[in-house]
Amino acid sequence: MADELVHYEVRRGIATITLDSPHNRNALSAQLRRELREHLTAAAGDDQVRVVVLTHTGTVFCSGMDLKEAAGASAGNQGVNEFPAILEQLWTSPKPVVAALKGPARAGGVGIVAACDIAIAANEATFAFSEVRIGVVPAVISVTVLPRLLPRQAHELFLTGETFDARRAVEIGLLNSAVPVDGVDAEVRRYADMLALGAPGALAATKEMLRQERSANLGEVFADMLELSARHFGGPEGQEGIAAFKEKRRPSWVPAGD
Repeated sequence: MADELVHYEVRRGIATITLDSPHNRNALSAQLRRELREHLTAAAGDDQVRVVVLTHTGTVFCSGMDLKEAAGASAGNQGVNEFPAILEQLWTSPKPVVAALKGPARAGGVGIVAACDIAIAANEATFAFSEVRIGVVPAVISVTVLPRLLPRQAHELFLTGETFDARRAVEIGLLNSAVPVDGVDAEVRRYADMLALGAPGALAATKEMLRQERSANLGEVFADMLELSARHFGGPEGQEGIAAFKEKRRPSWVPAGD
């Protein structure tokens, strides 16, 4: 549809979700939030989708909440109230999510980047937690951002609102990779191809394992992890993977054409 702000396409097991609202720097307007949630739901429920790539048109990945919509609205009517659901969808998606940035991200846009499993940006991309500079708090995005960042860096960048580059974003854990802008697509494809080699159930279970808080009791942790490991070794995917290894072939879950 010509008037949609978020596009959705599935090819060879990869669902590409594209933010396409360049007129406001892909700000998180009500329409963009709604369409993004719809497409994330579609990708999560489609057995043909193995990997989700979140990308954008225009020069900016995402500038954060739409401040024009926020102006004059009461606390109960702010668009930010809907934002946790988007971050949670990304964070808990059973399919790995790859963020692809060829331009800057700010505020809520950085929260989206942090919520994805893998994040790749052009060297030219910049980032900032600019909330304090307009009198608000980077509260909601802290849920996804803080687990990624080194604590000392988080204090500095959240409190100062300073702009930082992609190289530093890699160093502090926000990005996996920073590459020349003309190499972003190839780097995204490299990660997507690797992720597509994983079994769907194993990837979903691994993501859930990575999110879990672990007990201080080492014996309990080992018991839980042993149960998880044995269940997947003995399950259909584990047995298919073992058979494929022995027969020197690719497992049945690898998308055709890869």
